[in-house]
Amino acid sequence: MSDTVRQENKMGTMPVRRLILTMSLPMMMSMMVQALYNVVDSIFVSRLSEDALTAVTLAFPMQNLMIAVAGGTGVGINALLSRSLGEKRYERADQAAGMGILLNIIHYFIFLLIGLFGAKGFIHSQTDDPEILALGTTYLSLVCILSFGVFVQITMERLLQSTGRTFYSMIAQASGAVCNIIFDPLLIFGIGPFPRMGVAGAACATVFGQVVGSSIAIFMNLRKNKDIRLSWKGILHPAWDAIREIYAVGIPSMLMMAIGSVMTYLMNQILIAFSNTAAAVFGVYFKLQSFVFMPVFGLNNGVIPVLAYNYGARNPDRIRQTLRFSLVLALSIMIAGALVFIFLPVLLLKLFNASPEMIAIGVPALRIIAFSFPVAAVCIVIGSVFQAFSRSMYSLAVSVGRQLVVLIPAAWLLSRTGVLANVWWAFPIAEIMSFAISAFFFRKLYREIIAVL
Repeated sequence: MSDTVRQENKMGTMPVRRLILTMSLPMMMSMMVQALYNVVDSIFVSRLSEDALTAVTLAFPMQNLMIAVAGGTGVGINALLSRSLGEKRYERADQAAGMGILLNIIHYFIFLLIGLFGAKGFIHSQTDDPEILALGTTYLSLVCILSFGVFVQITMERLLQSTGRTFYSMIAQASGAVCNIIFDPLLIFGIGPFPRMGVAGAACATVFGQVVGSSIAIFMNLRKNKDIRLSWKGILHPAWDAIREIYAVGIPSMLMMAIGSVMTYLMNQILIAFSNTAAAVFGVYFKLQSFVFMPVFGLNNGVIPVLAYNYGARNPDRIRQTLRFSLVLALSIMIAGALVFIFLPVLLLKLFNASPEMIAIGVPALRIIAFSFPVAAVCIVIGSVFQAFSRSMYSLAVSVGRQLVVLIPAAWLLSRTGVLANVWWAFPIAEIMSFAISAFFFRKLYREIIAVL
């Protein structure tokens, strides 16, 4: 198919509300399935022991770092590819796809080395408990060494999202998550012909789901994605200008997501000083909040290519409509999630085989943190504008300010009171600061770009 006959993408023609729903609902549904996997995975692990749940919690920052590297690169691919399609620069769009694949192949080999040589040291830096250390090292080693699936899956899903084919992306992601959910109990507990592997089984189920998802995503791109053309030549011959543009957006996004790894690592250390159970509660919170945040991130992933495309096409009216509608959706989701956390915390905690101590710690934690959810919704939507318009440094500044400049110092200071419940107030405090910085940068961006399109 020649460049001249590629049809106008639906992101420039479909009514905005229908477009956002078409783009975002498949992503929101697939991320809900992903959130379900995250919760089910921890529910099964918690049936082994509280130490097993704590071990997986301590491994999470490195897992999150893998997703940050792959996802940040994907944001760079998404922005460059969607903008290139909006500008009718089809060869550039093909370059963005090829270079994104090449970069994430390189990223996998970095985490392979971490899995081989750094997993035990990483877990040991957070705990001296021999049982938790052994379980955490086993789990983390496997998910790092076999992480090729997550890098391929995220890259291929981003290519589908960038061209508006979020339904196919949903199929790939949901298929991987469903496989993960099915194999979790089989491999953790040794059901039927499968061996009892404990936390190693949880890691293997995770990796297997990623491989299934990546395989389906590759197939969907080769058979269904007509807006880009993939070839080994396009992947293995570096286009340095495209790499620079991908990293210009991707590295700030990568760092923004990686900051979450640093935050969870430091929060684990603050909380484990109170008790192992406190760290386990934090891990449970992170799994539960994914049910609220993942749909909003799915909305975000659907909105970014719409904004980037219409920015490339110089269509400010569609940009404004996209922002208004996405903000309403994000707030609705977050408010509903906050109400569940505030009124049903005991029910949520009991899903994880919670002990009386875990319930005593977890109930105030969930209720206090829930007050930050609506503010977070606004910040996420504003962040999608920064990423779509290649201003990811703004998102990075917001994330650094929220998680490292405010959240961790506030949590540490509140921990000095000796009252664990006080530590959770660091989350609403940090979110209010995040909103203030986001509003400042958005106003600046609006004046510089949107108002003059």
